[in-house]
This record gives sequence, structure tokens and C-alpha cells, in this order.
Amino acid sequence: MAMRAFPGGLGLLLCVALAGCATSSPTRMQFEASDAPEAEQVWPPPPDIPRYRFVGQLTGEENFQGDRDSQGVGRKVFGWLVGLMSDQQTPVVLQRPQSGYTDPQGRVYVTDVSRAAVYVFDQVEGALLVWEMAETGVRFKTPLGIVSGPGKEILVVDADLAQVVRLNNKGKPMGVFGKEVLKRPVGIARDAERGRVYVSDSKAHNIKVFDDNGKFLHEIGMRGEGLGEFNAPTYMTFANDRLYVTDTLNSRVQIIDRDGDVIRSLGRRGLYLGDLPRPKGVAADSDRNIYVVESYYDHLLIFSDKGEFLLPIGGTGSRIGEFYLPAGVWTDGHDRVYVADSFNGRIMVFQYLKEVQEAG
Repeated sequence: MAMRAFPGGLGLLLCVALAGCATSSPTRMQFEASDAPEAEQVWPPPPDIPRYRFVGQLTGEENFQGDRDSQGVGRKVFGWLVGLMSDQQTPVVLQRPQSGYTDPQGRVYVTDVSRAAVYVFDQVEGALLVWEMAETGVRFKTPLGIVSGPGKEILVVDADLAQVVRLNNKGKPMGVFGKEVLKRPVGIARDAERGRVYVSDSKAHNIKVFDDNGKFLHEIGMRGEGLGEFNAPTYMTFANDRLYVTDTLNSRVQIIDRDGDVIRSLGRRGLYLGDLPRPKGVAADSDRNIYVVESYYDHLLIFSDKGEFLLPIGGTGSRIGEFYLPAGVWTDGHDRVYVADSFNGRIMVFQYLKEVQEAG
């Protein structure tokens, strides 16, 4: 479509606007924390020694800002001229985030069941990406678990498609696996050293194990309440040479070694803080602290490696440090803890203060 010519004065104004945009600073990703109080948010609160600090939250395109002072006037005029800033524009934001992971470069990948897509908060490129395709001509339906795959691949579990989707680092579909054996997959984890991919099958009540090529190898567990048995397992993580599995309807987390044997379980049914009536996401940090999302009462619960309850963060709400039906949790190489706060449409980010622990 040809662009309509502008009258002389308006054309000059357009050039000025474009020039203003051209000289703006690059867009960069930043954690949005504008609604946080001026005082630093830490847990536990003073006078106790802080163990976690609030970093910020990821919500969508608002996390990508340039230098507002340098680009403000030109951008606003240009937006007014071409209608880009009309009320009809809908911002790109998280809707119902479920789980995610953060790569070594700091890109944050998040599954969203409402948008039926993977969001990529790419701080390297300073852009928010939305990947919607599971296969050529097939969109995601219910993307849930996500993990780094071999090479630069990303592996995404789709519960309704009942398969694991392989994407390259640009979001292009590269194939699928698990169609023949998965019933309703939810979580995914990977042992990169051994080239093993673990997928929790909530409908089959077990863990399916594949190699990095997508070949089905064997199953771990069956339906039941004993150790090594599961009742609707959901999210998982592989860390510290261990597989951590949220055994949701058994109200516990099971910790399994590389041979498939249970090391221990933690959690129980109950109404007290620290109990796990409906656990979902699970993660671990470099000190083997274990993070469990307890979705029923909207808490992030922190346990020691031995299963001792250490600290809660949360409670129902939308303020900093509160959650509304949270789902997944994961950590990165800097011991940041990310919580998919599903019904608040955001990722809450906390910093584990490891240096404080070491100093103590």
C-alpha cells in the first residue's frame, strides 16, 4: 500500500518526529517495580536477618523501555500522526503464566495458557517475543512445562496436544515427540549431562523418560501413595543431580536420583503454613534450598535440602510478595527465584541472599 503524501508543514513535522525517534537510546529490559514501596522488600522482615530480596516483576512490554527523556517528544508526535498510540492498541502482556526458565544470557521464557503461547523476555535484544506455533500450521493449545533442550533448542510441553514441542532459539518449530505415549503431560525437566528428558504425565500418574532425540526409554512410578508412586504429578525440575517432582494430589514433593530411586519426600496434607494441600511448581537453588509453590493458599514455601520448612513468602493478594493462584517456580544461575503468579498475570522475581547466609 502506498503511503499518502503529507502537506509540506506536516511532512516537516513528521521528519522532526522521526529524527527524534532515531536518536533515542536502545530499548532494554528492566524489572518493573514501580508499585513497590521505597523501602527495600525483604523476607523475613526486620529485625530478622533477610534471606530474600524483591527484585521486580515481569508483566509484558512495559518491561522494555528506552531512555524516555530522549525519545519522548518525537515518539509521541509520530504516534499521534500515524495513530499508533490510539486507544485501540492492546498492550502485549502476560495473561495466565504457568512456568518458565531463564537461560545463561538472562532471557526469560514463560508459558502462558490463556494466550496459548510462549513469551520470551529477551534482554539481549531488548524485545518481548511471543511464540504461538507448536508445529507448521498448528498452534499451541495448553503450553505448560518448558526447559532448555539440547543445543539451543527449547522444549515445551503442551497438555492438550499431548506432546513435547521442539523449538529452535528463534521460536521455529523443529518437531515433536511423545505423541504415542503421553496422555496429559504437564511438567518437563532435563538432565543435560546424561541427555535425559523427564516428562510428568498427570493422567497416567507417572514420569516418562526420553533421550535427547525424543526416543521413549522407560517410565518411573505408577498410581499410588507409596514412595515412588504418584497421583497427578505436575511440575518438575532437575538440579543437583536430582529430579524434584511435585506429586500434587499426594500433597508432597518427591526427590529422585538418576537411577529412578526416591531419596526422600517432603510435605503433607494439612491446613498449617508449610503444609502442601495443592503443590505445583518446584525448584532448587545452588545451596539445595527447595522452593514449592503452594497454590491453594497462594504461598511460595522454602524448605531445606533435608525437608525442613524454612520460610514462607506470599499470601493471597496482588501486592508485592503476594500471589493469586501461582503455578510454576524456577531459579537461574544467579540464584534468582521466579514465580509465575498466574491470576495476577506476572512473574515475581526474588533474589536469594546467599552472601548473607555465607556471612552468617
